[in-house]
Amino acid sequence: MRRIKRVFWGALALIALLWFATDAGVVQVSGFFALRDSMIQLSGLLAMTCMSIAMILALRPHWPERWMGGLDKMYRLHKWLGIGGLVLAIVHWLWAQGPKWAVGLGWLARPEHGAPSATVGSIESTLQSLRNPAEGLGEWAFYLAVVLIAVALIQRISYRIFYKVHRLLAVAYLVLAFHAVVLMRYDAWVSMLGIVMAILLAYGTWAAVVVLARRVGARRKVNGTITRLRYLQELRVLEGGIDIPQGWPGHKPGQFAFVRTQDAEDAHPFTIASAWNPSEHRLDFVTKALGDYTRRLPDVLRVGQPVKVEGPYGCFTFDDEQTCQIWVGGGIGITPFLARMQQLAMDRQAYPSRPLVQAIDLFHSTADWS
Repeated sequence: MRRIKRVFWGALALIALLWFATDAGVVQVSGFFALRDSMIQLSGLLAMTCMSIAMILALRPHWPERWMGGLDKMYRLHKWLGIGGLVLAIVHWLWAQGPKWAVGLGWLARPEHGAPSATVGSIESTLQSLRNPAEGLGEWAFYLAVVLIAVALIQRISYRIFYKVHRLLAVAYLVLAFHAVVLMRYDAWVSMLGIVMAILLAYGTWAAVVVLARRVGARRKVNGTITRLRYLQELRVLEGGIDIPQGWPGHKPGQFAFVRTQDAEDAHPFTIASAWNPSEHRLDFVTKALGDYTRRLPDVLRVGQPVKVEGPYGCFTFDDEQTCQIWVGGGIGITPFLARMQQLAMDRQAYPSRPLVQAIDLFHSTADWS
């Protein structure tokens, strides 16, 4: 959690400091509208920072996973960034629209605009010519992003709807990136702030294209086939085995993978319930009907069905040097322990004379027993 907070607040603080270094005169602004212009710039930059990092994390990049403590922590940061980007975008919108409303109501006097500079370069002139479409498209993209982020945060909405609409955030991001490039102060582009924002916007734009092309995690995907299915109706639990003849790099007990069974659905994460044996090249999964997607699995899956498996992910493993481990789980949370017990049994079979170096106590709770 600390690292999530550090990344979230650290990124915002960095952009704010770079902006202040570029626009240090903000503390000496004369008049409300001069302050408004500065606040529009700052809130817009902070909102795009959140959205850009969130878009990058949507790619499930491997390089920050271990530092963040696992993909689940990265997704938590992704959620925070989405909420932060939404709040900052609303602040940005209010700074842009609020004074216009006040002028219309007669509460503020419309400011007088000076004559345009005669020494405007070709690039700056091009950006100025795009201001009107950038403002109009950016406003509509803002409305779209507000709706889509709200849908993502409402837990009652089914995953099928969430998946179909959530990818549209990549479209909204591309429009907002265009909005930011055109409306960011031109002199800021040649500062350190401009360099950092250019990197974030470029990386975020590339990530949005990858998301729209449905190429997230493409290098970590392998083909497999369902070889075994067993449904325990009383427990609403489905056990399944997937044969992966080649390409799987192996995994550690406690890790998980994304499994995709239909082109119309996105990949879903499932904890791997088996240890990896290269000679058998099989992954086992145990899922419980806890949502709209998992409830449908017994009806839509069949033996022989091709699937794509992406992974492995996760930093929750059993690797440590302690002489004792205490395992605590409940319900379907038994799955990582099943994988670890298989691994221990395989190690024991391969090295029968090796002394046991770790005592394990397992506590598992369940609502049903027999």
